[in-house]
Formats: sequence, C-alpha cells, structure tokens
Amino acid sequence: MALVNDRYTEDDKGQPAARYSVIDAARQAISQLQKLAQDQLPADILKHVQDVQLTSTTDKTQIYFPCPFKETEATVALKSIEACAVAALATLRYGEQPRKIEVNLERSATFLFSAYLATIADLGKQDPTVKAKLKDTDLLKAQSILYRRLSANLYATKNPGEFFHIHGSLEAGKTLNMIGLEAHRPDLTDYRQCIDTIESHVKRFTAAELEEMNAKESQAGVTALKWEDFKQTEHGRTLLSLPPWQITRLEDSSPPAPFPSTVPVPGSKPQVLSGIRVLELCRIIAGPSMGRTLAEYGAQVIKVTSPNLSDVPFFQVDGNTGKHTCDLDLKSPAGREAFEELLKSADVLLDGYRPGSLERLGYSPQQIVELVKGRSKGIVYVSENCFGYQGPWAGRPGWQQIADCVTGVAWAQGEFMGLQEPVVPPFPMSDYGTGCMGAIAVLTALWRRAKEGGSWVGRTSLSQYDIFLLGLGLYDEDVKARVRKNHDEEFFGLRHADSVDEVGGRALKSMKRAHPELFDDKLMQKAFSKGFGEEIKWCRSPVSIDGLRVGFERASRPNGYDKPTWDEWEIEQAVVEG
Repeated sequence: MALVNDRYTEDDKGQPAARYSVIDAARQAISQLQKLAQDQLPADILKHVQDVQLTSTTDKTQIYFPCPFKETEATVALKSIEACAVAALATLRYGEQPRKIEVNLERSATFLFSAYLATIADLGKQDPTVKAKLKDTDLLKAQSILYRRLSANLYATKNPGEFFHIHGSLEAGKTLNMIGLEAHRPDLTDYRQCIDTIESHVKRFTAAELEEMNAKESQAGVTALKWEDFKQTEHGRTLLSLPPWQITRLEDSSPPAPFPSTVPVPGSKPQVLSGIRVLELCRIIAGPSMGRTLAEYGAQVIKVTSPNLSDVPFFQVDGNTGKHTCDLDLKSPAGREAFEELLKSADVLLDGYRPGSLERLGYSPQQIVELVKGRSKGIVYVSENCFGYQGPWAGRPGWQQIADCVTGVAWAQGEFMGLQEPVVPPFPMSDYGTGCMGAIAVLTALWRRAKEGGSWVGRTSLSQYDIFLLGLGLYDEDVKARVRKNHDEEFFGLRHADSVDEVGGRALKSMKRAHPELFDDKLMQKAFSKGFGEEIKWCRSPVSIDGLRVGFERASRPNGYDKPTWDEWEIEQAVVEG
C-alpha cells in the first residue's frame, strides 16, 4: 500500500482502502489477550467482554506515539479485561445487573505516559524548577546528577553493531566502577560529554564480557536483542509458553471471604474495592501503578517504603494518587512490628522488588500466608519484576529499559526510526502495561478469594508485557510511514545513547503538536494536595462502568507522609466530585 493522503491508502489494485482503525485493532488485541490469558480468567469475568464499548472523541484512527508498536491498542485491551474483572466483582458484591463498560482511547493513551502529564504547581517532570516542590528521596543522587543518571543508559560495545544497556539502578556508583569509572565526576556536567565518557568505557568490553561483569556485580544491565533473537533464547521460549500473568492458590483452608461492610461517600456511587486493604511494597512506576489502579476502584492502599532506600521523587506525584504512604524499615524490630500489625487485616500485598528481596526479610508469599494464618480470610500476594518468575533469567534484576532492550522493543524502535541501532522508546509504557496486568491479577485473585476461599499469588513482569505487545505485531509499513510523517524531524534525530529524558522530551514536544487532543484539560483532574502543599494534576481513568464510581478519594502525597495505620482515612470531597 502507498500513502496517498492523510485518510486513505491505495490497495494493490489502486482502489482506496480504509485507513488503519485503532478501534478495530484494539478489539483484535482484546481477542488475543483472551486467548493468551484464558486459563487465568474465570468465565464470570470473560462474559463481560461483550459489554465493553470502546470510545473516542476522534475518528478512531489516531496513532499517538512516534513508535511502531500497538501501545494504545494493547492498553485498551488490558483496561477492558481489567474493567471486566471489576464488573465481575461488582456482581458478587452488589448483585447481578447489566453494566455497560466504556474504555476510552485517548485516556488509555494518556495512561501510558501519565508521569509526563502529571504536574505539581503546574510544573511537569522535565521542568528544572520542579525539584523544589518535591521530597528529596534521591538519596544517592543517582537521578539529580546527570553523570550518575547516565549510568542507566544504552551504549555501543566493543563489537560493531552490538549494544548493552548498563543500569546503575538508584545507586549508580557500582555500575560506573564496574566499567572503570569513578562514582562521581563533578567535572562532567555536559550531556554529550557525559555520554561520550561513559560510552568510551563501555566500548572497552564486548556484550559477553559485560554480561559476565554484570552478573558478578549483581547489576541490572542487559544486551540489546532483536525480537527474533530473544524468542530463540531459552528464557524467551519459556516466557512465550506462559500467559501474560499467572494466578495460583497458596492455601485452601481459608473460607470464602465476604466483602467488608462499607458506606459509600454521600452523593456518590459505590466503589467495588471499598474496604479492601492493600499494602504496596513497591517503588518507581510498575508496582505503584498496580496500587494506584486499585485505589482508583476504592481500595485503601498504603505504600510502604524504606527511609533508607531511594525512590524517584517526581514519580510520586502521579504514582501516589489516592494512597496513604508511610516509611518503615523492615530490617528493624520496630519497623517489622508496625508492618506485621498492618498485615493482620490486609487483603492484598503488592511486591515490586527484586526477586527474593522480600523473602530475605521473611515476607515471601508462603511466609506471609503463615503470618496471617488462622484469621477468617486468606490473602492475595501479587508481584511484578523485570524478567518473570520462570526461566534461566528469572532471578536477574531489571527495569523498564532493561525489559525493552532484552525483548527486542528497543531494536524495533531504532529500526522504525531508520537506524541500524536500538533506541529505548519514549515513556515508561511497559511499566504502565505491567502495572495494569498486575492489577488484573489482583482483581481476579480477589474474585477467587470471595468465591472459592483460600490465599492466592499472582505474578507478572515487564518482559511478559513486552511479549504481549510484540505479539500483536508492529504497524504495517504504510502505517509506519504515516506515523513518521506526523511527527517532528527532531525526534528522528535521536540515537541509541540518548537518555530516556531526551527521548521522552522530544516525543512529548512532537505529540503536543501532532495530537493536542491528548493534552486537553478534560482528560485531567486537579486538586490541592496537603502532602505536597501544592495543586496536583493527574490523568483521569480510561474506564467507566455503569453503577460504579471509578476515581480517587484523595490527592497524592510524597512517600512517608502518613502514619502506619488503617485508621484516619480522609475523604477529600473535591477529589471525589472532580
């Protein structure tokens, strides 16, 4: 096909052909997701798929991101299944009734880069003055010092055409030392100079050597693979044989758990998870996105962080919406005592740490079940990580960029841009997709706990989201050409070693020009945050369900703002009515 104007292409007989439909592709993605996850989804959830309506204020053909991936389509599919799980829970809790479900395309797209749309005091993530409004949780300055921040970046190796993404996580020093650099270089403040300095050291090694060094130092780096190559690895074959998320029973002695008795907010529809208590042990985006989604459906979510561990300050503006937050040191007797007191009545625990981290503290799924043994209800434990929970790489640490590099997403992005090198795509979209899959696992496990009793464990990963995404296929060449035409030339000047901030910033600039509808204030909600002492703006939910309220009860706050208690849950009427 050839692009002939902005609305039509010609088929191989020269006849006008309908433009690519995002709605139709999203429906296909829903069908594909049902097949992949059918063993994980009860019939009572799947029956609501027929109730899902996909909506848009555009002509339903808009492709928003300067990428070759069906990101919006994948997210609409995930949000549709998420909404079906909510509807099934509503039937259990409030009785059978027809429930129209709507999933909006524009809001689904904004969900994928919500951290870049959120503001505090009208300042966004990339505004250099926003730091003054945030709690400084970048304890080791791995974010605020450019040289150290670029310890998490994609670089060329010793072998031509070979690339390795080093990742200093939130510490930076160990990775920099690993490649022969100092942990701090106050003399290096220029963006290109920092990149050139670090890349010159990465280039001293082959990818195989970096993999070995990486394993020795327990760092989160990875070789950038192409999709076809990843599928041939033992780990790739293992993950391809698995559903996007898995739910299994931990114990079957607990009886079916009734929903707690709650009173809806006056003048508001009920929320399906009201009274459900969630402990979120997560940082950054994917894990907190799980908890944020549960809070949006009414759960009481307490984000528990250590005062001794770093977290990205700005991500808290969006990621902590609707929650309470507290600092607990789980290595101290006092911290453990406070946490285990919270655990006594918790319904859900979310784990977003490296594989084995909570187990070493005594809080693995099996250990948690023992700690709550004997009470009248089971517990749901859902974890997300980078590489998944089966296969030879299951124990490796990693982040969004690492999953995007190992699965082939970065190579596909670079090739779409006309390059023979990988480029990490704009925005942490696989983080948000993974968070959505984790939320589906929680919702399904809560349904099973209510119907069947027992305790349940759910698992998903960034790599499994990328596998679902890539399994949908890339856009056809004519569609890619249209996407390239619609976006700024400056974006396509990016190269492999440009940082996620640079990639995201250029993408944001291009999308504001090409798709202003995504930046409409109607897609956002504003409220004053007592925790931050400023007005916060965040994205509205893509989902609406007849008879239920989907939305938060309180604005965001920084980490460690609240006491570690299930008491004193304030309702902010301005947020509820917003």
